[in-house]
Amino acid sequence: MNFKLEEEHQMIQDLVARFVREQLMPLESSALAREASTGVLALLPEEQERLDALSRELRLWGLDAPAEMDGHDLPVVAMVGVNEELGKTITPYDLPPDSPNLRMLMQTANASQRERYLAPYARGETASAIAISEPGAGGDPSMMSTRAVREGDDWTLNGRKIWISKADKADWTIVMAVTDKALGARGGISAFIVDKGTPGFKVERRIPMIGGGSTYEVVLEDCRVPGTQFLGQEGAGFAPMQARLSSRRVQMAAWCIGRAQRALDMICEYAPQRRAFGAPLAERQAIQWWVADATTRIHACRLMTYDAAARIDAGDEARTQVSMIKVFATEMAWEVIDRAMQTLGAMGMTKELPLQQMANETRLMRIYEGPSEVHRWVIARDLLGLKR
Repeated sequence: MNFKLEEEHQMIQDLVARFVREQLMPLESSALAREASTGVLALLPEEQERLDALSRELRLWGLDAPAEMDGHDLPVVAMVGVNEELGKTITPYDLPPDSPNLRMLMQTANASQRERYLAPYARGETASAIAISEPGAGGDPSMMSTRAVREGDDWTLNGRKIWISKADKADWTIVMAVTDKALGARGGISAFIVDKGTPGFKVERRIPMIGGGSTYEVVLEDCRVPGTQFLGQEGAGFAPMQARLSSRRVQMAAWCIGRAQRALDMICEYAPQRRAFGAPLAERQAIQWWVADATTRIHACRLMTYDAAARIDAGDEARTQVSMIKVFATEMAWEVIDRAMQTLGAMGMTKELPLQQMANETRLMRIYEGPSEVHRWVIARDLLGLKR
């Protein structure tokens, strides 16, 4: 076993770490002040433009996009290191494109769709969203009720989707729908690409979330899309959707490692300086144990995440490992950040420090892409040999 990244991949992680440290972290105070006054965590247009220009100049776009589309074709293992560094800041900036949707397209798009959608997306020229969850179908996609009915060469979609990130800005959205009600999740779910502005596709409302972010509810009313917008094979949408979710869960685990490491660093910086009852906090056993436990759990989580990523890169079954890191990483980061907030006392409660934002984002991740309870059930079900 090799527990080190390849030299090229380590160099990319180091470059991203420098970008985060020198470009993103200095923007945190203004972003936090903006969220405190408006309730929305966002960059100013000029900040977004400057970061886009610089990150593109540094060739940090398309890190895991195909090489023939000007990408670096990085494996999932290399992206763990990249996302760990990005997880260390609360400045709301992502390096385009969004990996999970990218990988779903790479797996399912035909030649025409690769040219029309995948190529510009890989170059960071377009934005995307994916619509899976519904008001009555969140953690259990088998309850999905949005229907797609074939009408000649076209398909008509009807239903309602919710908790969709970036639906307001997406140039196109991958919509999951039931094409065979009898089969359901076992061969009856398909994927469609719906362009922005398609009649019958309506972003119904913005839903403010904790931490200054938003999701959206979308309504599909007799939304007619041509057969060319069908993504992959009919009835075979569940597997690539799950593969996409696995990619996101690995990404989230890496983000959590970064957040937890940042919180631990803040404890280690503050505790030796802050004195209470005649001694630095660093000399108190409670703080020492928190530091020791956090260091141990971060290390364990990092190894677990690299293992899951390596399995995905090798094409091996990683369902159980992905569920394990989704639970372990989000709950580990939540606890480490909470203890950092406790160590810093009143300062840890302020919106002047990034800890509260890190806590909010981590709390969201314990629900997004499947709550911890569902993933524990998946792990236990596989180990006990119960029917899926």
